[in-house]
Amino acid sequence: MQRVRERLRRLLGAVGVWSFALDALAASDEAAAARAIEAAGLPVLWIPEGSSSKEAFSHAAHLLATTDRLSIATGIANMWARDPVAMANGARTLGTAWPGRFILGVGAGHEYSAQLRGFTWDKPFSRMQWYLKAMADAPFEGPEPDPAVPVLLAALGPRMLALAGTVTAGAHTYFVPVEHTVLARKALGADPVLAVEQTVVPVADASKARELARSFAAGYLELPNYAKNLRRVGFSPEDVSGGGSDRLIDATIAWGNTGRIAERVRSHLDAGADHVCVQVILDTEGRQVGVESVEELFRELAPG
Repeated sequence: MQRVRERLRRLLGAVGVWSFALDALAASDEAAAARAIEAAGLPVLWIPEGSSSKEAFSHAAHLLATTDRLSIATGIANMWARDPVAMANGARTLGTAWPGRFILGVGAGHEYSAQLRGFTWDKPFSRMQWYLKAMADAPFEGPEPDPAVPVLLAALGPRMLALAGTVTAGAHTYFVPVEHTVLARKALGADPVLAVEQTVVPVADASKARELARSFAAGYLELPNYAKNLRRVGFSPEDVSGGGSDRLIDATIAWGNTGRIAERVRSHLDAGADHVCVQVILDTEGRQVGVESVEELFRELAPG
């Protein structure tokens, strides 16, 4: 596992791109966007599997096929969307076809994601323990990918973080302040990989930036796991309600000029993150800008 983690750190680099935007694009347009990300020097693109997203493995295959070097990471492939054998063997298939370029982020998602697929949301932590074990034991007739596909677990609370640190290559966290990154690193220990998502609004005016940030954050604050996690790191029920207080919004979403946003990313790295994947929001509908609009930001954040 140590070698898998060391290779994963090199594969991810310090900074990558996280985006819901590709879900709304035609195949040709998202291929062009992925190639632009690759050309900008970013090593990895994270894609979601939300309740209305494109299916994670076929989506990843399209992006891998239309780029040359870019790694694709799922953030996350939802355990309710497929059984553990299908999850393991889907990852193996991609890892064999594009060696060393696919990263499997897997997670439990939310109650609505289970219900949408006809499942009852019951003891998600225990189910994830079983699910990861079943993935590890899944039979596969094809050749094993070389190198093996690294697995990261979506984790916020201490039990899921501990599971990530003992069973998988590490953890992927989402919608978290720097204070959580400190706690996550402590829970994981020194060796597991910690990949942190950081949403950013590249707008300097505080009022406008917070308006855009709050439009993005409001839906997440209604989800019990995110609200509980923010209270766990010191935010009050008042901070979490009503779309989020200014203090909470400023802590979870970085806004301002390139330098200010880069400082937030560096703060996560200093707090123990190995990698920060940057998600850019530009309007009140939650739409994300194309990579060409934030090339300056990515240039500053990219290592070297």
